[in-house]
Amino acid sequence: MANPKNKIEKILVVRNDRFGEFLLNIPAFRALKESFPGSRLTLVVNHYVEGLAECIDSIDNLLIWENRKHKLNEIIKFSKVLKNEKFDLCVILNPSKEFNIISFLAGIPLRVGYNRKWGFLLNRKTEDRKCLGEKHEIEYNLELVNLVGAKTENKALSLRVSDDIINGLLGEYGLKSSDNLIAIHPWTSDPIKQWPLVHFLELIKKMVKEFNLKILIIGGEEQILTSQQLFKDLGKNVIDLTGRTTLKELAVLLERCKLLISGDSGPNHLAGAVGVPVIAIFRSDLPTKSSTRWGPVSPGSVVIEKSNLSDISVDEVFDKAKEVLNK
Repeated sequence: MANPKNKIEKILVVRNDRFGEFLLNIPAFRALKESFPGSRLTLVVNHYVEGLAECIDSIDNLLIWENRKHKLNEIIKFSKVLKNEKFDLCVILNPSKEFNIISFLAGIPLRVGYNRKWGFLLNRKTEDRKCLGEKHEIEYNLELVNLVGAKTENKALSLRVSDDIINGLLGEYGLKSSDNLIAIHPWTSDPIKQWPLVHFLELIKKMVKEFNLKILIIGGEEQILTSQQLFKDLGKNVIDLTGRTTLKELAVLLERCKLLISGDSGPNHLAGAVGVPVIAIFRSDLPTKSSTRWGPVSPGSVVIEKSNLSDISVDEVFDKAKEVLNK
């Protein structure tokens, strides 16, 4: 098939999974906009990341399609909505049987994605080799959009976050603009990637004792109870924000931090999008979950990884934090 650059005016891109994975597609969105000048890019996202998607310069319009199983009538109805929009190109960045069907029923001429989950409905596709963990997720996403000739030299993550809300957030949590802040995200979505929570507790106590700074504990609503039980009575310099911020608010707060310490999780990439260094704790024995594929990309970041996460000591993490903070 010939290169379609001169014909592409309306682009539909699908990435409706978790916010960390979503953020690593920003360079791919940029590549499409740079390679098809004047095109209009509509992004299909999970409602959860809508606020972050609004902060991406490459995006012109948003549609919501939750990452769940839909009924047949929902699939047909959404297909009709897209058909009326007359998109020229659809890029499905997270493999989806439903969206392979939807893009086909919508009559989108150029349908790009991975050869999985009814991949025969696509007309430009590649094999999904991400599980091998041979390169970073950003590179995999760029490889996919390159099937239609989309490229960019700028592979950085970036968000257009507004400082308008920062004073209100600082005041709400008893913080001052002059405070030295670091963030700690003790959680992961997968237990096999979890550095022991008691290690995070010991690390926080050690950092409070050694540094004149304030520590923000961050996390989602599902971790509120555990966080309240584990990280209580740590003093006025530890502020537990678990479940208390939107993703956009978290991005604004992270931008004010000197450092994020986290396991393998979405906030690593949110920190990368606002230019904050990360100390990331990874397992080294699982290629599909490796730092090669999922490691932080912000300048000054450090990865600490071992095959057994329990073998990573509190002192190791503390010493790396001290190095980063003293630069």
